Amino acid sequence: MFTTINEDGVLNNYAVEPKVYFAEYPSPEQQQRYTLQAAIAFGIVALSVLTALAVS
Repeated sequence: MFTTINEDGVLNNYAVEPKVYFAEYPSPEQQQRYTLQAAIAFGIVALSVLTALAVS
């Protein structure tokens, strides 16, 4: 952590920045997993909306 003190005695703390890197494109297996997760999430949201409509 990098810390400075100004003339009034106020401390300024600066966080250490992480190393920057480029993201890797997901593999076909990861893409299939993301598709399955999206389908499950859509199903949960649709079920929630339909339940709210049925109750109201």
